[in-house]
Amino acid sequence: MERRGRFTIAEPLFERGPRVALTRGSINLGPGEIGLVDFGPRGARALRPLGSAERARDVVAALLWDRGVDRGFPPALESEAADAATAAREAPLARRELAQMATFTVDPATARDFDDAVSARTEGDGIRLWVHIADVAAHVRLGGGLDSEALRRGTSTYVPGAVEPMLPAALSDAACSLAPGVDRLAVTAEIVLGGDGEPRSSGFYRSRIRSDARLAYDQLDEFFDGRTAPPPGVAEPLDLARRAAAALAARRPVGSLEIESFEPEFTFDSDGNVTGARAVPQTEAHKLIEHLMILTNERVAEVLVQRRIPTLYRVHEQPEPERIAYLVEQLADLGVPTPPVPERMSPTQAGELVGEISRAVAREAARRGHGRDAYTSLVLRSLKQAYYSERNIGHAGLGSSAYVHFTSPIRRYPDLVAHRALLSAIGAGEDEPDPGAVRDSGWRSSEREREATAIERDADRVCASFLLTRELFESGWKRRFEGEISGVIGAGAFVRFGGELGDVYEGLLPVRVMRDDRFDLNQTETALVGRRSGRALRRGDPIDVRVDSVDAPRGRVDLVPAEGGENG
Repeated sequence: MERRGRFTIAEPLFERGPRVALTRGSINLGPGEIGLVDFGPRGARALRPLGSAERARDVVAALLWDRGVDRGFPPALESEAADAATAAREAPLARRELAQMATFTVDPATARDFDDAVSARTEGDGIRLWVHIADVAAHVRLGGGLDSEALRRGTSTYVPGAVEPMLPAALSDAACSLAPGVDRLAVTAEIVLGGDGEPRSSGFYRSRIRSDARLAYDQLDEFFDGRTAPPPGVAEPLDLARRAAAALAARRPVGSLEIESFEPEFTFDSDGNVTGARAVPQTEAHKLIEHLMILTNERVAEVLVQRRIPTLYRVHEQPEPERIAYLVEQLADLGVPTPPVPERMSPTQAGELVGEISRAVAREAARRGHGRDAYTSLVLRSLKQAYYSERNIGHAGLGSSAYVHFTSPIRRYPDLVAHRALLSAIGAGEDEPDPGAVRDSGWRSSEREREATAIERDADRVCASFLLTRELFESGWKRRFEGEISGVIGAGAFVRFGGELGDVYEGLLPVRVMRDDRFDLNQTETALVGRRSGRALRRGDPIDVRVDSVDAPRGRVDLVPAEGGENG
């Protein structure tokens, strides 16, 4: 908002658009404040203040409003959630009592919704695993108000410093969450692995558990590195789980993808300003939990396929051979070694080949010391998008013949669908899902997942832009940053940079600012090539830049080539 004489002028916060004068009846908003504006037949009217455009947390909250994400829950649903928390504990469902079994959870340090917990013991030459998943179906009645709202939301939306949950806090942060030291209701997958990681048997049942330790990923990595010791009560099951995960990793199919990613993690002060960030890598701790959850999801899917119970599968179609052939051409243009391509390639062969390519890309990026984001993005662009469907067509990215999402029912509706399906299959107190309702929930859940992912990505960009502005005000706008080209389009090169923060920033280096030459996108879309000089700006190449401008609320950063200035 800004004042012009007697008028308050509103400008769209997230997209460029015309400014409008607010009509009478608007709430009073000062310059730089954010407001929720309604455009009615009588003009624009500000309905609600949303904070300051200079504060990252307020802008992220406004982004959620802008994208249609509801904040909070109506009182009726809050009341239903509180009642459900009590009713589920008192329901006369058969459960195995596992509260005395050593159990631990592993989650991000800031998490409050603990979906999964793990126990483990030796079993001959193998390992017996218990993967406990929050029994959300015991709390959320099919067709009730909470269920309808969870379906509508589809997923929890996570943005820096906040989460808009799929379920009210009375369930998501309390009754359903597998917090340490308290009895919680769970659905347990009991799986026996051989010494080579081959699943020998599995069983499923409702249970009551009590977590002994709430561990964070960083803590787990410290245990594995020998820097600290794990809590005595969970040291043995943790070591067994680690061994099991390593055996499972070694058994992954040849066509499964190996994609390494880094997630930005931001810190805020008490006023809601971004004060720091780091790029969080996928460490052994993350992969331990990932492999155990993949195992559980696959075993649940096997049961549901065998018994023909309607459910939502997580499906990922095999890639088109033409796309993978083009990917090989792109990587060859960048000098990245790839496996040989068959003359006539089937979709199955294409899927196996792209799995090999993903590992080759990771090795080459590690050898060069740069290019990880640029090369990985090309691999991902060559693939089809995973989605939810009532039809099982397998999961190409994991090399799984059948796969469901089962292990995160607090935050994903498809997992709740899979819980109800499994519990009906084993006669544990749930009705078999209706096929039509399952089909409709798959479409809705896929759509909401895409929307939430876009919001989370944009919120990361907003916070990174606010942090960059803060950093430049402290160090000076002439600062020189070392970065690398993460992507190219006709208008310019995207550059990821950040120095000690781990390249959490990204901006556009427009071709129009490089006045000594004219640059065109090459045929394989891997580089911008100068017409006069032949100079190439290639994906993955190191480059030094300076920041020209930052539009923090829109998460946009414009760059210029570095000419002098201090290194960042």
